[in-house]
Amino acid sequence: MTISEAESVVMRALWAAGEATAEDLIASVAGPQGWAEPTVRTLINRLLNKGAISAEREGRRYRYRPELAQADWRAEECTSLIDRLYDGRVAPLVAHFSERGQLSPEDIAELRRLIQEIDDGR
Repeated sequence: MTISEAESVVMRALWAAGEATAEDLIASVAGPQGWAEPTVRTLINRLLNKGAISAEREGRRYRYRPELAQADWRAEECTSLIDRLYDGRVAPLVAHFSERGQLSPEDIAELRRLIQEIDDGR
């Protein structure tokens, strides 16, 4: 499932809340994004049509819940990025950040730990 950048803003707000009304989502994302209420409502409808969220009628309004798990979305986004930029290879991505001095000592320690876990699992 492909989620646009704008739709991902609404999804992040919904993931954080667990469930929300349209009014809740508008209050959460419209101001910070500089969006009008109809923009947020359009994004909610797009996400409904994609099956990324579900709606349950609650009186005169709807309560929305995420159907797309955040972990699944992140995995798809990461895979797509690495496929597009680095032909599906992770090492050149890490090298990119390393060459530009963008890896903190904490990042490097975490990478070492992850590599050790991979080696230990073989």
